[in-house]
Amino acid sequence: MPVTSVDKNLDAHTMTITAHYPAPIDRVWQVWADPRLLERWWGPPTYPATVVDHELAPGGRVSCFMTSPEGEKYHGWWRIVTVEPPVVLEFEDGFADNEGHENPDLPVTRTRVRLESDGEGTRMIIESRFADADAMQQLLTMGMEEGMVAALGQIDALVAV
Repeated sequence: MPVTSVDKNLDAHTMTITAHYPAPIDRVWQVWADPRLLERWWGPPTYPATVVDHELAPGGRVSCFMTSPEGEKYHGWWRIVTVEPPVVLEFEDGFADNEGHENPDLPVTRTRVRLESDGEGTRMIIESRFADADAMQQLLTMGMEEGMVAALGQIDALVAV
């Protein structure tokens, strides 16, 4: 399993997931930069993703949906804040309705992805920052931690050299 740690800081309203992949940093960056690769790992294994829009530039937008085993679609969006290939990606992450409009009833997180070469591959650090303790608890109760850990487990096969 590539995830090496999950650290939740309830006081700072953050969850940081660290994973390691035995692949070069440029190859690991591609799982974020290439929408077809993103589809193959974003979301838990039984909820495949479909990327609709993918503009990985400051001010750009990524929109996608995951499809449940029963065929239900769960839509989401990212608003891109920072892109520094191949080491930093920062975005706001939220839920959307079936037409792709932002759902104001569910929390938005600020996510910062950092990639670091470590001599044996690439360490990926994903920090999710929540607006407050209630938002953090709501998303954790919805299964965010388990879903991210399962999703990150799918990257190994995509970056294998």
